[in-house]
Amino acid sequence: MDKILFAELKKIYSNDILFEKEDLYPYAYDTSPNPENIILPEFVVFPTSAEQVSKTILLCKKHKVALIARGAGTCHCGGCRVKSKSIILHFSKMDKILEINKEDLTAKVQPNAIIKKINEAVEKEDLFFPPDPSNLAVSTIGGAAALSSGGPRTFKYGSTKDYIINLEVVLADGKIIKTGTDIAKNVTGYNLTSLFVGSEGTLGIITEITIRLIPKPQARKVTLAYFDNLIEATQAVNNIINSGFVPATLDLLDKNTLTTIEKFNPCGLLCDKEAALLIELDGFLENLNFECKRIFEILKKSNAAQIIQAQNEQENEEIWRARRSAFAAVTKLKPNVITEDVVVPRSKIVPLVKGIENICNEHKVIVCIMGHAGDGNIHPNFALDLSNENEKENFEIVKDKLFKLALELGGSLSGEHGIGSEKKKYLKDALDNGALEYMEKIKKLFDPENIINPDKMF
Repeated sequence: MDKILFAELKKIYSNDILFEKEDLYPYAYDTSPNPENIILPEFVVFPTSAEQVSKTILLCKKHKVALIARGAGTCHCGGCRVKSKSIILHFSKMDKILEINKEDLTAKVQPNAIIKKINEAVEKEDLFFPPDPSNLAVSTIGGAAALSSGGPRTFKYGSTKDYIINLEVVLADGKIIKTGTDIAKNVTGYNLTSLFVGSEGTLGIITEITIRLIPKPQARKVTLAYFDNLIEATQAVNNIINSGFVPATLDLLDKNTLTTIEKFNPCGLLCDKEAALLIELDGFLENLNFECKRIFEILKKSNAAQIIQAQNEQENEEIWRARRSAFAAVTKLKPNVITEDVVVPRSKIVPLVKGIENICNEHKVIVCIMGHAGDGNIHPNFALDLSNENEKENFEIVKDKLFKLALELGGSLSGEHGIGSEKKKYLKDALDNGALEYMEKIKKLFDPENIINPDKMF
């Protein structure tokens, strides 16, 4: 242990410091595949203010120690994994909803505020925060901002980046800045807010977030439609959109996903079907009744084998509970589950899904495919045993081929999980060389000594 650094941290944090090996160990991980060599952080500290964060950054510069911001640790790409001598800033003590302004349609929150709790709080005021990552019960708004997380409602409402209008950020030199103002419309100077959102905690440390809210939809109705083949399911997505409807959610689940959910969480899913679409409409109740009738007709004409439409909020929740249990269900198949995240044009979903199936069959890797068909964001969930060297090697081949396929189809490496340390080797294949060069220059400008979350993205 660095006793000099510890003594200086004690002056800032008093007893809010972890330093024993057994206490540090959980902070060496996120939900990405476990590395062979675990590197423990030097210390974990628990700030309660931007001023404490600023002092910590200056200490890190002085001692040449990396600083990593961490919330729930649910990143799938090694975004908060320790790669070198580091201090972890754990924001569990900065989890408050500071203000909800119903008139201005904004809320001010701290980085560790849980998205589900934000939703519950604003809905009491008949307001709505649309971004809904699948693990919203634990996902923090700071993590969502760092990754510009999306979720099933992105097709209609957009992702986190579309709802953040101002940030308080601590920079690598210790300065505390506001990136904008707490108003919905602002083109004064460069859009620094958008620069930090999605930057994966590599440019600065976010300590406060102002989010934009919208009026809460009066009601919602969920439809689950089954298909005998994938092509008809994806064509149904196009038919719905081309008919003028913009559902809040248009999610796709393949047969393996349906079977796995039903096996470990029996809820009446039809496992003999090749694919299912989960469709959620929201808005005024009078309109929804008409829209649900039209959606039913479109699905019938699209050769849906069976259509189930929820009749009340309880039935809505039952369908969603099944959908949200998909990742947990896959964990029952093998000791490890790795969920990936690629995006392709909607017209390329079929070749992507078929390509993933072929790749996994060739290399004997179990995969359950689901995703947000409305925007082409597909999540293959791979079940494997990472202690088995053969399975581990096969998965590395599968991963390489998955990203190559997505890029060949005109897609990208990520729609919401980010790059982190797990995907950074593929970045040069996904971006224009000039764009990548300027991204690296931006990192160097904001963090010339590479203190803030180093070895991520680049």
